[in-house]
Amino acid sequence: MSHKRMPKRKAAIAVGGVAALGAAALLLPNANASQDHDKTAAGGTAGARTLKAADASGLAAQLRKTLGEAFAGSYYDSGKQQLVVNVVSGDDNVVVQAEKAGAVVRKVENSTAELKAAARTLKTRATIPGTSWAVDPRTDKVLVTADSTVTGAEWDRLRSTVQDLGSGMATLKKSSGTFKTFVSGGDAIFSQVTGGNVRCSLGFNVTASDGSPAFLTAGHCGVAAKDWSDSQNGQPIATVDQATFPGNGDFSLVKYNDPNTQAPSEVNTGNGQTVQIKQAADATVGATVFRMGSTTGLHDGQVTGLDATVNFQSETDPNGVDTVTGLIQTNVCAEAGDSGGSLFTQDGSAIGLTSGGSGDCTNGGETFFQPVTTALQATGATLGDGGNAAGNGGNGAGGGGNAAGNGGNAAGNGGSGAGDQAGAGAGAGDQAGTGGQAGTGGQAAGGDQTGTGGDQAGGGDQAGAGGDQIGGGADPSGSSDPAGSAGDRSGGGTADAGSSSLTGTN
Repeated sequence: MSHKRMPKRKAAIAVGGVAALGAAALLLPNANASQDHDKTAAGGTAGARTLKAADASGLAAQLRKTLGEAFAGSYYDSGKQQLVVNVVSGDDNVVVQAEKAGAVVRKVENSTAELKAAARTLKTRATIPGTSWAVDPRTDKVLVTADSTVTGAEWDRLRSTVQDLGSGMATLKKSSGTFKTFVSGGDAIFSQVTGGNVRCSLGFNVTASDGSPAFLTAGHCGVAAKDWSDSQNGQPIATVDQATFPGNGDFSLVKYNDPNTQAPSEVNTGNGQTVQIKQAADATVGATVFRMGSTTGLHDGQVTGLDATVNFQSETDPNGVDTVTGLIQTNVCAEAGDSGGSLFTQDGSAIGLTSGGSGDCTNGGETFFQPVTTALQATGATLGDGGNAAGNGGNGAGGGGNAAGNGGNAAGNGGSGAGDQAGAGAGAGDQAGTGGQAGTGGQAAGGDQTGTGGDQAGGGDQAGAGGDQIGGGADPSGSSDPAGSAGDRSGGGTADAGSSSLTGTN
């Protein structure tokens, strides 16, 4: 990604791996093409419109207001390019209103209020490290996931809580990986802390409320370190202005030190290709999204849940929990070093910032993302043309460029995979020392990650499709582990593992 343009920078991007190439083939030929809409869907419900994902998100927001308490969620049917709206009211007028607006209407049992009440019960009774829950409108249930560290009495407590909610309210699934943040992290950004370096990915360039150029990245990155560079051992070029993690989100606003910095509103997807970021948009379950990160490059997948809550094992308190709420859940893979990277759509909508998850880009996994719309509202920043779909997205307000620069490729030789951050002796540039740096839920300055190091998807007690299911119904997401957001919090380590590396452009 060429999130930031600086003089004397060399363009060098290597996006490797079959999955990354597949995502590029899907995205790039049509990066600036629009999809047909406002026409009757072939083979779909009569009167339903075919919509691109961004339009479906806007229609869902409109119907949420129009239908009020009868609205029980929505999702995007990417095969038919239709918005499916859940309603709980038997009032025919409600159905007529939704159908006239162009949606497919589906009557369901659980209301939004009931699903939120179930989530509150889980928070009260089952806030256990290594667990997550998110509303899945496709099943009209709360999808509850436990990672491989949830065993014994904790597993029994979680299972009992889900059972008490009722079989029609929630589904429980076991994940093979370990929830962790992906610090280490489209272009790479670095910070020097006691004992080594912290590495993350830049998400989207923005304009701060005071008019200065800035960028968004993960909150756990901003909590871990204040000053950031675009090369591993370079001088700082940006300073954290605001950071939220844990709690109500995982996002940071980082201001460039030079007020004349050019921060284009684009995502560099490799091989000289960019996607212009025109606006921020809310995620829609079922929509196809693309993720760019400095470790693994470009990958794609689908949104599988909204308003997700993830409970990470605290890295500053062995007995504590770092709970993050309001996240987007997807089946797009990610690894250490991808934290903070861009989640976006084919038509140039900024959707999220990589927070964390489980698994890797070899075996797959699930990931969690901070919604960009929420981060912009909380920080007062604007994206591209300020969020209006009609804007040109190239006015320096910044959308998807990376702040990487030369040296943005794998920062340490010893990075050993998505969570394998070793602590001492992790390789050149990796977090060496011991000890935990980082404030609330921040990166440990050299310590190991949450859970056992190197806990990759594919190991552990993978339940398989439908395994360990409670409450009926297979996991609709089709992916194995919820990605625990905020990525590889291993303190610094530049755990650049595995697949591709990204060194930035310009």
